[in-house]
Amino acid sequence: MAKDTEKLIRQLSLISYLMAERRPVTAPEIRRDVEGYSVMNEDAFARRFYADRSELEALGIVLSVDKPQDGLVEQEQYSLAPENFHLPPIEFDDAELAALWTALYLLDGKFAYAEPLRLALQQISWGRPSPLDSPVQRTVALGITGAADGHELSQRLAKIETAIFRRKTILFDYYTMARDALERRRVDPYQLLYQGGQFYLVGRSHERAAIRVFRLSRIQGKVGYATKAEHDFGRPADFDPRAYADRISWQFGEPVASAEIWISSRIAWQVQRHFGRYGELRAAPEGEDFIFTTAYADSRQLIAWVLGLGENARLSSPPQLVAELRERVQTLLARHSGDGDEQALTRDHVALDSSRESSAPAGAEDDQPEEQAEAGGAETVIRPERFARLVTLASILIDAGRRGQRLEAAELRERLGLSEQELAEDIGVLNVVNFGAGTYVLYAEILPDGSVEVDPEPYGDAFARPARLLPVEAKALIAAIDLIGEHIPEGSLETVRGKVVAALGEDPAREGLQIAPVGGDDHEIAAAAREAITRGRLLSLEYYKENEGQLVTRVVEPYQLVNGREGWYVASYDPARHGVRHFRLDRIKSAQVTETAFEPRGGIDFSAGVDGWLRTGEVPASSRAHVWISPQRARWVREERTVISEGADGSIVVDFGYAGIDWLVRNVLKEAGDAVVLEPASAREAVRAAAAEVESAVPA
Repeated sequence: MAKDTEKLIRQLSLISYLMAERRPVTAPEIRRDVEGYSVMNEDAFARRFYADRSELEALGIVLSVDKPQDGLVEQEQYSLAPENFHLPPIEFDDAELAALWTALYLLDGKFAYAEPLRLALQQISWGRPSPLDSPVQRTVALGITGAADGHELSQRLAKIETAIFRRKTILFDYYTMARDALERRRVDPYQLLYQGGQFYLVGRSHERAAIRVFRLSRIQGKVGYATKAEHDFGRPADFDPRAYADRISWQFGEPVASAEIWISSRIAWQVQRHFGRYGELRAAPEGEDFIFTTAYADSRQLIAWVLGLGENARLSSPPQLVAELRERVQTLLARHSGDGDEQALTRDHVALDSSRESSAPAGAEDDQPEEQAEAGGAETVIRPERFARLVTLASILIDAGRRGQRLEAAELRERLGLSEQELAEDIGVLNVVNFGAGTYVLYAEILPDGSVEVDPEPYGDAFARPARLLPVEAKALIAAIDLIGEHIPEGSLETVRGKVVAALGEDPAREGLQIAPVGGDDHEIAAAAREAITRGRLLSLEYYKENEGQLVTRVVEPYQLVNGREGWYVASYDPARHGVRHFRLDRIKSAQVTETAFEPRGGIDFSAGVDGWLRTGEVPASSRAHVWISPQRARWVREERTVISEGADGSIVVDFGYAGIDWLVRNVLKEAGDAVVLEPASAREAVRAAAAEVESAVPA
């Protein structure tokens, strides 16, 4: 029998024994009665028992220890309080259970933590109809799902997840984007962060003696442990994981100064709603417009944001930042003027096969996540600890046995996400878990007809109630809720989150995976959209058309909430325009549910863009542009775009698909002088004209 299996049997038997005895017991009693310990000598027992207690404690299952006054170790008494093993009952209403099922349905096979999420749902829905048996809801679709992309990234994620849990220092080779170099890193991993379709590691870099953020896709090769010690570090008490999940790009790093930006009254509501927490918006001294004051650490990122707002924003101070903006805009103008500039920029370029996707070295140590690459793949990468799987399976088997019900092996495998071999092996392990003195927890057998027959023991109470969520299960559950947020019309995940955190006594996100919000604060708009979808009512929207810079009113039939790289959308049918339209929630100034009902339309796939533009961030293209990217930005952009040619100086030319010229212009402006449209000429001229308009508004 494998050592890991022996350990599992020993630990489960220890729990069973302590729960069955219902009294404090001594170490000699444990050694005598618990499966696996009796064959050990005293020294081996002392080591194994200590290690087992430590592992159980790490899983949140804490043994109480009563120490005698004379200090004799052999007289120490151990017990396991029921509340240290069982999960307190959580009362969910039907809508909340429906929301939980929708979450798993949306994420199953597409979420790195889908398997522990499945087990967590089994535990928290105990005694109620399983959310796994609920009807499928189709009012939500996900373009961003929290999936790891590819086998290598899957392995890194699983290794790092374990290292965080065990407080193990790790070693890996990392492609440092800023220095264009592959370097060795020694890191104490503190937490994982999921943002914009990418996983990041936040940890203390030994080389920098400071906390750094590492993108997992830029790690090369295997991730290894630095030592053989049980634990290598303790996470600082003042470490706040929320600080890394809720940051704006221009504030990454040490603050340099504070900037003032004039904001047009046309978009002031949008700036306040989505960026107000990063600064202060106040009325301008004269007129109806506003001033936004914000601290910044990265001048380029702040300039890029201002340029992306077009005519609705102007940078007014400090002088050095205004000077940098002027210089970047002048560079942009110069590179888009004159007939020979295209040839000058690409003179030493080598053409590549434009049909293949460019790929950067897999691995940049950055103080922040940069632009995000497309999330993809449907591979589930984080497997729950087998301990969690066995505890959940034991609960299901004992419950069925007590009701005299036979289970179908195929249904059980689907319910727990197990293969035939895994189910057989797990049942084999549970069949030898015992309370001591030859009294076993259960006996189960897979019969030839595919059913599972269970004979539970009367003393199987320890596993007859849901066990506490183990760390990875709790982490998976909260991460799934945070990923989807309040965007499920059938029920509230926010109330579910509150109940789960209250039952656990802590928020798992503080010790685990942080999900960075996608887009801005849209909860009020989402609430109106949810109500309209649920009630089948027309939804009246006051919508900001960014390309045209104006607010318009739309009355639409809402069908679905769907997320993407840039935020959440309400997928609708617009009767006035006779077609499907997706409205970004963060661009909706107001939303009103009307009392006008509509008959749902058939034959329309409202989530058709989930695997396309919603996931990639690139709108369905009717035109193509070739865009030159400077050597300073090329390494980041090549992670996202198809590279057409490469220059000896490190610059590249990429392919840009666009449906509207305004969209292309805005995205080129956001590159703050590091992007130049080579063709078509009409797009090149549009960028030049926009840059000239920005230059005329820059303070002298």
